[in-house]
Amino acid sequence: MLADIEQIGRNPRTGGYRRDAWSSADMELREWFTHQAAKRGLTSHEDRNGNLWAWWGDPSVQGPGLVTGSHLDSVREGGAFDGPLGVASAFEAIDLLRGDGFQPDRPIAVACFTDEEGARFGVPCIGSRLLTGVLDPDRARSLRDDQGHSLDEVLTARGREPGRLGRDDETLARVGVFVELHVEQGRALEAPVGVASAIWPHGRWRFDFRGTADHAGTTAFEDRDDPMLAYAHAVLAARTQAEAHGVRATFGKVRVEPNNANAIPSLVTAWLDARGPETEKVRALVTELAAGADVTEESWTPEVTFDEVLRTRVACVAGLDGHPAPILPTAAGHDAGILASAGVPTAMLFVRNPTGVSHAPGEFAEPRDCVSGVIALAAVLADLTGGGA
Repeated sequence: MLADIEQIGRNPRTGGYRRDAWSSADMELREWFTHQAAKRGLTSHEDRNGNLWAWWGDPSVQGPGLVTGSHLDSVREGGAFDGPLGVASAFEAIDLLRGDGFQPDRPIAVACFTDEEGARFGVPCIGSRLLTGVLDPDRARSLRDDQGHSLDEVLTARGREPGRLGRDDETLARVGVFVELHVEQGRALEAPVGVASAIWPHGRWRFDFRGTADHAGTTAFEDRDDPMLAYAHAVLAARTQAEAHGVRATFGKVRVEPNNANAIPSLVTAWLDARGPETEKVRALVTELAAGADVTEESWTPEVTFDEVLRTRVACVAGLDGHPAPILPTAAGHDAGILASAGVPTAMLFVRNPTGVSHAPGEFAEPRDCVSGVIALAAVLADLTGGGA
């Protein structure tokens, strides 16, 4: 199934993917999702926030169901597994259950959440944040991409109704349990499949360093008000202070104005990603870095601890040779974390990443481990939905 979408949004020069939300690549992936649902006789629809659902059974009649899946968008120059592995594995798990003659006692759905990465509009997990009411719809509509297009304008151009964005209690009430399978984003997992215990608190901040534009050759150093120096200091301080606090901090995106090679800039805007095991230390780091800049918090996700009873049950079902699957925390954010914070019983499965590389073209999972993930997910779905052959 991953081979079917291998070339969608792929940069042939680097091998990385650009699958921004609502881009042509994203629209093609949405069609692929709908086609996969139709092939299996699943009832699919798109909710008011752009999330896709494919139901085996009818939650309006049978009650809340078990939902699995992930997302199909990517970071820019990202890998092939982050997101799509979870969606493809969800469809494959249903195939496996049906092949065994299994009939669930409650509905099962495959979900594809929109704009999980936040690569285009800057806020991650837009689809699940809107669904659960975490993200204000007015703010969502006003978010702009690098070309200045607002989410409102983009949705309208794609034939959607941005005025309908917002918390969706009707859809949310259909989700009894959510289980997300995802490639591990690190090298902590030694077994083929693991289970998440928690997600580190994390956020994104915009730093605006302001100065005065002037000539690069004729302006003496003592007469310069160069914001690039303040930015450079912040980059170095972020690494030093993050290590001191035991957290992680990255300036991964920067915009310079007016962006002339022979001129001192007037403004440097940079985005900081900071995350760690303790909220207080993450926020202390941001406070320390804020000197000399105007800082705006663009997103914040508090620490998520997955339901202990559910994760233990999932680990037992997903284990091998009578041993529970290993349970480990993650520093990466996921839609599962948003749903868990909203009170939805949630669990996560990880498929081993032998290189640890993620958000880059080198992201990888062995085919045999992906198969182990599907088998584990199918077992979890069967266990949590009851039923039988």
